Amino acid sequence: MNFFILKNIDEYKVTYQLTAAGYIALIAVFIVLFSIGCMIAEKDKKIGVRQIAFSAMAVALAVVTSMIKIVKLPMGGSVTLFSMFFITLIGYWFGVKTGILMAVGYGILQMLIDPYIINVYQMFLDYIFAFGALGLSGVFSKVKNGLVKGYLLGVIVRFIFSFLSGWIFFAVYTPEFFNSAFLYSVAYNGAYIGLEAALTVALISCPPVKKALVYVKNMLV
Repeated sequence: MNFFILKNIDEYKVTYQLTAAGYIALIAVFIVLFSIGCMIAEKDKKIGVRQIAFSAMAVALAVVTSMIKIVKLPMGGSVTLFSMFFITLIGYWFGVKTGILMAVGYGILQMLIDPYIINVYQMFLDYIFAFGALGLSGVFSKVKNGLVKGYLLGVIVRFIFSFLSGWIFFAVYTPEFFNSAFLYSVAYNGAYIGLEAALTVALISCPPVKKALVYVKNMLV
């Protein structure tokens, strides 16, 4: 394990940092996932080069906007410039299968860019499952107001995974005035996820933005 991850110990916490080999391994995993997407595209007539290209573009936009942090919390989590929205767009455009695949890839990229790892289980909850959940937006890809509904579903499930991670692995940081790791995790994760979700829903509910997004989806489909 030390070959891929280094343990950092200080007075207050133990965290893990990826080694060069660890970064290479994660990049390899992302390449494998992207290759799987390409193979699916060849076998499934419903999935094509345009779908892969627009999905990659959405992931790139999500990565860029995730670096623009309006609010950043001390133990991970931040309000970004609508980064979750770009990932949920993939599911809205192309359905659950592609949405989850690309969302998991995005989670791996977030591990590469800004890792906060305590152990393997927390890593999966916070990066693979939580970000991968955003791909569930595809559940409502074919219904009226599907983008808002899908976005909210993805964000709610992401919150659940982030909450579980906070409750299980970050309970030691619960302030005394909360007196409950459960409530602290709800408040901590709900604060940044809820604020970004509220701002995003307000944006995509605006008639001009909504009309433009529907036009783009109709063009792709």
